Amino acid sequence: MAVSAKRRKDIAQALTLLAPRMPFYDAEQIREAASAPHMRALTAQNAVRLAALAYIRHIYTDYDKLRDEGLDKDSALYWINDQVIEILNQWSATKLMSDSDHSIIP
Repeated sequence: MAVSAKRRKDIAQALTLLAPRMPFYDAEQIREAASAPHMRALTAQNAVRLAALAYIRHIYTDYDKLRDEGLDKDSALYWINDQVIEILNQWSATKLMSDSDHSIIP
């Protein structure tokens, strides 16, 4: 099922609000991921947040390598936290971090 025009607009606005300095290519990838059918039940902001963090985790960090080496999910997330925060800061996307301690780990 196609994504509605309103949903696309809401996702675009959420991207602009949450990560104003995100490069266009990255934004396009995240916009597509946030528009996926399994994200439909989420608000646009939550869909963008989850899509952006997953995208950063898999594209810009060593997460997949750490998992391939046998680390469990939580340990791998711990070790990549600083890498993710660095990208979020570059994108002025600090609103995507946890409010408690500027961490990606809830």
